[in-house]
Parts: sequence; C-alpha cells; structure tokens
Amino acid sequence: MTEVLRWGRRFGTLLGFLLVILFFWLNLPDTFMTARNLLNISQQISMLAVVAFSMTMVMVMNDFDLSVGSMASLAGIVAALLFSQGTSVLLGISAALAVGLLGGLVNGILVSLVGILPFVATLGTLTIFSGLAFFISGGKTIFGRDIPASFSGFARGGISLGMLNERPLLLPNLTIVALLVLLIVWVVLEHTTFGRRLYAIGGNREAARLAGVRVRLLRLLAFVFTGFGAALAGLMYASRVASANPTQGAGLMLDAIAAVFLGMTMSEEGEPHVLATLVGVLILGVLDNGLTQMQVDSYVREMLIGGIIVAAVASSSLGKA
Repeated sequence: MTEVLRWGRRFGTLLGFLLVILFFWLNLPDTFMTARNLLNISQQISMLAVVAFSMTMVMVMNDFDLSVGSMASLAGIVAALLFSQGTSVLLGISAALAVGLLGGLVNGILVSLVGILPFVATLGTLTIFSGLAFFISGGKTIFGRDIPASFSGFARGGISLGMLNERPLLLPNLTIVALLVLLIVWVVLEHTTFGRRLYAIGGNREAARLAGVRVRLLRLLAFVFTGFGAALAGLMYASRVASANPTQGAGLMLDAIAAVFLGMTMSEEGEPHVLATLVGVLILGVLDNGLTQMQVDSYVREMLIGGIIVAAVASSSLGKA
C-alpha cells in the first residue's frame, strides 16, 4: 500500500495530465492534437512559463513572490510609454527589464536584509507596482499605434517548420524565449553551486548559514532574477497583443505559483524542480486551450482548474502521510 501511495504521489499528476490530453483529443479530434494548435498552446503559455520558471528560483528556498503579475504589467507599461514618445525599441526593452531588476532588488532587500516575511513584503510591493502602473499610464491602455511594428512583430514571428495545408508552420519566437529561460534556470538550479545552495537554503536555512552559505545574498539574487523574469514576461505580453495596460499581468502570479505547486507534486521530496514546473505550466495551458475550444465559460474553467490544482496537491499530501 505504501508503494502504491508513493507511486501515486510521484506519477499521479503526470498520469492525470495524460488523461486530460486524451479527453480533449477524443472530444476535439479535428483541432486539439494538430501541430498548429499545439504550437498555439506553446505560444499561449510562454508568458506564464517564463514567470513560473523564474518563480521556481525563489520557491526552492521556500519563498514566494506575489508581485510578479503587477511587475509584469509595470514593465509592459514602461516600455509602451517610452515607445509612444519615440524611444528606440532597444532602449524601451532595456528600461522595462531594468524595472524588473529593480523591483526584484527591492523585494530581495525587504526579504533578505530587512527580514520581512516574503508573503508580506511582496504583497506590499504587488500593490506598489500595480499603483505605479496605473499612475504612469493614467489607468489607460496604450494601443498598437504607439507600439513599433518591429516590437509587436516579434511575437508574430518564429522559426519556420515547413508548410502545413499550404500555410507556413512556425515555432513561435515567444516559445523560443520561454525555452531559453527554461534552459537557463535548469542549468542554474541543477548544475551549479549557486543552485545547490538555493536548495540547501530551502532545506534548512539556518544549517545552510552555519555551513558558510551566504543566505542573504543568495535570496536577494533569486528575487532579482524573478523580477527580471516577470519584466520579460510583461514585454512578451505587450508584444503579443501590441498594447499594454496596467492589469495585463494580473493572472500571472496565481497561475505561476499553481504551476510550481503542480510540479512539486511530482517530486518525492516535495521540492520545486523547473522541469516539473514545465509540466505544471503545460497542464494549465492544455486545460485552458481545450476548455476554450469546448466553449466552456471562463468562470467554469477557473473552477475546474482550481479544483484540479487542489486535488493534485491534496493527493500528494496524502501520499506523504
């Protein structure tokens, strides 16, 4: 019985994911498992993926960053405002990424140096970043006419995979960006001393400190990286919709944390791993795409996705009992 519970804890989420795919494949045989739709899903989840992969960096230390959604919105607004004033694309992107780095630095200082609990600190900065986004934009959406074509065109481009039904098939640029972030985070967490020390901090912060790990500095750097990832996701979103508004990143935070938690259910130790986070992101993306194609109302989709997350985490917890 114990072995069954262990197996269920490690592979139950993955099995559930495969069953979800099978369900949509059977109910949407003409559209769901097509190459074009799968590539479309990869583009749809790319912004969430970048935030979730970045969030994994802080969650391996048992920390949280609740401000990533508002930080993404703020970064998109900053870039769009600069574009509307005739600033070059390079400068606008650089300024937006700098906003993310600065926001992450503020979070890191509050958590690692001042000693405020991550939940409290990033809940406060969530409100600050959101307020700043509304303030500098006047609460208005910055539309496509102010967005350079070279910037918005990036999200529509990609690497050619050939032709399908006389139409080009592209691996989207946004998907490529997400895969690059995945690769970077995977290498850092799984194959560097820095990553191993982050896991040590998550395992036992005081023991890590006594072993000579510079806990405060590493926590600060992890928050900075997460801020950068949030800003990058904000830029990706602005490029995809050729506009920016103060609320466009609102749903990213909860979905990113959910993706990391779903991934954690696949770990025997219950630790975050970025490849497992990828599975969590795919689960959320496939559910959203399939339910949308089945014309399920948005509030029902949210209830179903929330229920699946609770069930996955609950089953993992029961398996540990």
